[in-house]
Amino acid sequence: MSPHRLTLLPLALLFACSTVEKGSPTDPWQDEAFVERAHEAVEQYVHVVIASYDATIVGAEALGAAVDAFVAAPSADTLDAAKKAWLAARDIYGQTEVYRFYGGPIDVEPGGLEGQINSWPMDEAYIDYVDGDPDAGIINDLVEYPTLSADLLLDLNTKAGEDSISTGWHAIEFLLWGQDLSADGPGARPWTDYTTGADGTAANQDRRGQYLTIVTDQLVADLKSVRAGWDEGAAYHESFEHGDAKAALTKVLLGMGSLSGAELSGERLSVAYDTKDQEDEHSCFSDNTHNDFIANALGIENVYLGRWGDSTGSSLSDLVKELDEELDTTLREQLRATNAAMAAIPAPFDQAIAAAEGTPQREAVADAIAALKTQTQTIVEVATLLDISLNLE
Repeated sequence: MSPHRLTLLPLALLFACSTVEKGSPTDPWQDEAFVERAHEAVEQYVHVVIASYDATIVGAEALGAAVDAFVAAPSADTLDAAKKAWLAARDIYGQTEVYRFYGGPIDVEPGGLEGQINSWPMDEAYIDYVDGDPDAGIINDLVEYPTLSADLLLDLNTKAGEDSISTGWHAIEFLLWGQDLSADGPGARPWTDYTTGADGTAANQDRRGQYLTIVTDQLVADLKSVRAGWDEGAAYHESFEHGDAKAALTKVLLGMGSLSGAELSGERLSVAYDTKDQEDEHSCFSDNTHNDFIANALGIENVYLGRWGDSTGSSLSDLVKELDEELDTTLREQLRATNAAMAAIPAPFDQAIAAAEGTPQREAVADAIAALKTQTQTIVEVATLLDISLNLE
């Protein structure tokens, strides 16, 4: 979840007490061959992390090129191309969120970049005009912020409060789509908001374009910084891949369980399901939330299977199968079921959560929440099998 939003899922606060007695013949960590296979699974995990961040950076750079083209020559076509580039890059990034929640390069404090990259929900009026307030936002405040820069926008991010977000995916999303004021579609910001000529709409079109370019460039830079933490030779990479395999797998499982549990089934789905409020929707401006969910669920499955695209290798699944084939089969089936449940949520998500009780739309969201909770429980069982204690919040 965003660093400024903390909702505890009452699934469990602490899962401890392995059923395996340490030092006994049934303790897999006393088996040197098993430990070696665990190291291989950790190594493959790192390969998956690196490959997925590399793909994310390629997508973000394509977004940057599309934004540059749009700002240089605003038109309906160049705006549409920038939107498509955002959606494509976002789908890749969503699969990397499972690498959070354990103090890795994206979350490590001080200086964790997740808050600059993906904080939500955001107060749109902090950045730009909104319905009923044409002068709102940093963009339209030339007195307080006469000069826009990356340093300024980074300093302002969450400075005025949890939802005073000025950078990242959702700032870019808002600048491309505008507020979502439609009952059945995304935001409809006109491309003329960026045109300085006679056809220009709103005000400060040049500053709007400058702001969009700055935050897009910053997103690329932040993603590259996170990726650098996983570089061969980087301190985090070395300690994770070449350190204690059990400690590394504890982090892997913590990322899986936290994203599946408190974040997805709790913060992103249950909160919105209960409130029926569009403001609790993740990618509300573009109506891309259902795809966010699909990508997140796929990322969890990728990690368990040691997979990125068509490439696979030693995996957590292999280790579990070796110790308890039935449990491995159960989690594999549950991961597939969750993917299917996510895909079954009708778009747009804001209409699904707002639908009347008992309707197929609402039931689809409830089914996805239930599937996530079930697989989270099984992730905990996997941890217990491996004599790993998870503290899930």
